[in-house]
Amino acid sequence: MSQDLKQLLKKKEHDIIMPKNHEARFIKKLDTNLPKRKTLKYTWINKAASIILLIGIAYGSFNYFNSNKIEDPVDQIKTKTLGDVSPSLKKVEDYYLASINLELSKLSYTSETKSLFDGYIEQLYELNTEYEQLSIELTNNGPNESTINALIDNLKLRLNLLYRLKKQLKELAVSEKNHSEEKQSI
Repeated sequence: MSQDLKQLLKKKEHDIIMPKNHEARFIKKLDTNLPKRKTLKYTWINKAASIILLIGIAYGSFNYFNSNKIEDPVDQIKTKTLGDVSPSLKKVEDYYLASINLELSKLSYTSETKSLFDGYIEQLYELNTEYEQLSIELTNNGPNESTINALIDNLKLRLNLLYRLKKQLKELAVSEKNHSEEKQSI
């Protein structure tokens, strides 16, 4: 039996004939010797578990990245306003806040007046921060005359500051116009 296969195949007179049922026996031996492939009976459960896992990771990531935001302690405290103390003080507060917002909306600046404008805006920001601190004091200590007067004075100061800024911007615009007219006449 130990013949060279090449020599056997070269010989034409010697035909190789396979015994009967050779193929069936060969398949039977393969089936017994090779491990069978397991079929997954619960593929829909695996898919559902994968989807749930992905949703959980997405939800956890969303909460993680949103929890890293720095929160302002003033926003966490429900502060009282002048309107919470009395209706007449609410009218005063609403008048000043509406006037401040109106004046802010009317303001416009140029590149030459930007530094002046930025200085005033910075002062307004500081006054707004002070106003929030006074509101916290009003919430913690309750309404008293000094706190209420300080809140109203803060609003008055912010409005007056905006009037001064508006006046200075107007003066600068007039002086720039006069300066440009002088250049054109020369």
